[in-house]
Amino acid sequence: MYTAAALLDLHRRSHQGLQRLLEHCAGLDPDAFDRELPGFGYPSVRLQLHHLIGAEEYWVGVLRGDFRVEDDAPDYPDLASLQAYRSRVARVTVEYLGGISDSELNQAREMLTWRGTRPRLTPAHVILRTQTHIFQHQGQILAQCRLLGRPSPGGLDFPLEPEPVA
Repeated sequence: MYTAAALLDLHRRSHQGLQRLLEHCAGLDPDAFDRELPGFGYPSVRLQLHHLIGAEEYWVGVLRGDFRVEDDAPDYPDLASLQAYRSRVARVTVEYLGGISDSELNQAREMLTWRGTRPRLTPAHVILRTQTHIFQHQGQILAQCRLLGRPSPGGLDFPLEPEPVA
């Protein structure tokens, strides 16, 4: 059984790593940050970051019954806007986890998703997916950064020592 407290801890650590990744990406010039590279599903660092933050927003929206599917990537043209987006989405997830019981978190239920499908999903699994998804795209972003001349400094994986994240 998953607990809200454990998922909050996972979320805090995942977003700590994501914040460090955003800080690393600040070293890219604006052209490189938005340069499209072949071979990636989301071809630029900016679009990768938008996608991974947007995925958490979407899935927590599904859990709350108020998801969005608009392509709003143009609304986040730079790193500062993406940092603010990450912070806002993280707060919504923390609020969601702060208001759900452990039994509700582990109870599969029908949920409305994109295109009107209604799968039976377990909220804890949905939250776990949003956090593991961060690390999937972090690897792709770091590969893009390397190609753009900004290799990883290391230390961007799952933090063993949590720090506060805004």
